[in-house]
Amino acid sequence: MLIYAKNKVDSEQLAGVQTPEGTDSHTPIPHHHLVKMTRDTLNRAGLEVTEEEHALARGGLRYFGGFALKGQDVTGDDRRIVLGLRNAHDKSFAASIAAGNQMMVCENLCFSSDVKLARRHTTHILGDLPRVLASAVARVTSHWQDMGKRIDAYQQTEVVDAASMIVDLVDAKAFPARDIYKAVEEFRNPRHEEFKGGSLWTLYNSITENLKGGDLTKLADRTMRMQSIFDKFANHSPVIISQEDKESALVLPA
Repeated sequence: MLIYAKNKVDSEQLAGVQTPEGTDSHTPIPHHHLVKMTRDTLNRAGLEVTEEEHALARGGLRYFGGFALKGQDVTGDDRRIVLGLRNAHDKSFAASIAAGNQMMVCENLCFSSDVKLARRHTTHILGDLPRVLASAVARVTSHWQDMGKRIDAYQQTEVVDAASMIVDLVDAKAFPARDIYKAVEEFRNPRHEEFKGGSLWTLYNSITENLKGGDLTKLADRTMRMQSIFDKFANHSPVIISQEDKESALVLPA
């Protein structure tokens, strides 16, 4: 399974979703059009889509998709890189593409970047999409390598007070307060042998395990906020985003 969602759809069903009429200030992007453009961009970048899944919410007004990728420098036995794609016809959030990581043993999904495809859905958005998509896809390899360094740093960092760190995540809107005890229990007794040991890597996976099945449209934001806190604790310096990317990237508070 690539994404955990109740309302999964196939490509034919996605193409059948009606796109609302645009206005002078807002041009909705058809979900199926955004998916096709993303596939085309990945192909041109030499990245193979090995699996993809799509889900709808709010009667088709909101969309989330996941694309598992394989490429010359982005393959591994224990994890795979995933691009998350989200889009909304009800103006609830901007269309965006996120680079993420999924551990094969547990299928937990975690994103480390989220690039808005447009700050405004103007009449020019469809013409701008190819450039912005290409810019986001071009960073796939660097995100894959950065995640490897992050995992190493987390595995070498001991956690003394997991509960307090989880509360910090709740304060940062990275984790729901109702699931604090579940995450603590997962940290104490991980269900997967690979995550045992009491390190920051153990805590990281206890969090992503309990985010599984939640609101997919919030997953990128939540996991990025988590990594922002954990990176500082583990002294990990993430990949630097270029100035051009900063203009369209989702900026999170420190």
